[in-house]
Amino acid sequence: MTVGPLPPFQHLLDEHGPAVWRFVRASVGVVDGADCYQEAVLAALRAYPGLRHGDNLKGWLFTVAQHKVLDHHRRVTRRREATEAPPDQPVFDGEPADDGLWAAVGRLPTKQRLAVLHRFVADLPYVEIAGLLDCSEAAARQNVRAALARLRDEPVLAMTMEDRP
Repeated sequence: MTVGPLPPFQHLLDEHGPAVWRFVRASVGVVDGADCYQEAVLAALRAYPGLRHGDNLKGWLFTVAQHKVLDHHRRVTRRREATEAPPDQPVFDGEPADDGLWAAVGRLPTKQRLAVLHRFVADLPYVEIAGLLDCSEAAARQNVRAALARLRDEPVLAMTMEDRP
């Protein structure tokens, strides 16, 4: 049962596409970000006509993107295991002074990394993060808190924070 008519898919993409792009790019890096984003948009476009409700389209679109990010990480892991090549760390190139922050975010456990990306890159509230991570709102907050604590303990980040005024 649809709650009201669904808006045209392009309107949904115009409204939330930039935030989804930032999330995907921060999750998988610039090199693979475009392909992963394209896969997410195509998957969403295919599934859009079959949606039974349209009350949280933003959350739905982020869920599709998150699944594609996880699929990408699984493919990279399988490829790495097969070739024994060193891993590529996701790198966010949107800020001029990175100081290793996004590489450190890329090393976080999956739920913590996704929680941080959803919170600080996509600017989602904790209740939406909880829905995307399939956990309670308190668990979403805890994942962000634990990730931030880990990031504070990163030696490279601690040194750069001490050097700043």
